Amino acid sequence: MPVRGHLKRLLFVAAITLIALLSVYTIFMPDVKSLRKKNPASTRFMEYREKEWKESGSKVRLNQIWAPLSQISPYLIKAVLIAEDDKFWRHEGFDYEAIKKAVEKDIKAKKFKFGGSTISQQLSKNLYLSPSKNPLRKAVEVIITWKMERTLSKRRILEIYLNVIEWGEGIFGAEAASRHYFNKPAAALTPEEASRLAAVLPNPRKYNPGSEQRYVINRSELIYNIMVKRGIVIPGYKETFENEHSGEDLPNGQAPDSNGKTTD
Repeated sequence: MPVRGHLKRLLFVAAITLIALLSVYTIFMPDVKSLRKKNPASTRFMEYREKEWKESGSKVRLNQIWAPLSQISPYLIKAVLIAEDDKFWRHEGFDYEAIKKAVEKDIKAKKFKFGGSTISQQLSKNLYLSPSKNPLRKAVEVIITWKMERTLSKRRILEIYLNVIEWGEGIFGAEAASRHYFNKPAAALTPEEASRLAAVLPNPRKYNPGSEQRYVINRSELIYNIMVKRGIVIPGYKETFENEHSGEDLPNGQAPDSNGKTTD
């Protein structure tokens, strides 16, 4: 009897949760289908930042220049994928392994930050939701991500993401970031510049892609080296010669994963 009663309680909780999620879906689901052809003029996160600037009396203005994916350097596309979501082309919106690791880390730290977000999840949050980390907001994010992955192509999701993510105080999107930090269009970014831009995405208001901050240098070098190992970047003769004599090459044909670790 106790086991049966416990099972009934679990089924009841599951039913209530399902009803709640369906209600959230009905009430909060945005028109994702319109994004197939229409570029978002703004995002919820941009509006959140503008409210912050207004309340603080800051004179920061939003700087965004839309660029189609074909006009964004393939080096930047690859660098961002390595830095933010290395399984983007393979998953269906959620990286369950990353989520598991994030949950385990949160449990140890006794804090729940809901880490392990994919590019699709980040885009869902930026477009439609607040930066809040409460469970209800996360549930809505999951639903929107699920819908987005089934409505938009991966290429379109990536294109929108690269045009709306924050890349500094008031700077949104790859084109604005490229012009601001390197005085050139996003299409002309070098592998090194792309690596630096990708390196700061975890905290773009704290780190500057053009700075000599240790974090930026170390993380951008890691991203760049992964691109070299994968054949995305072909180093010049001088760099190849130096690497061959520095002991930096990995033994036995090992390849780095997205964290720079080696796998057989």
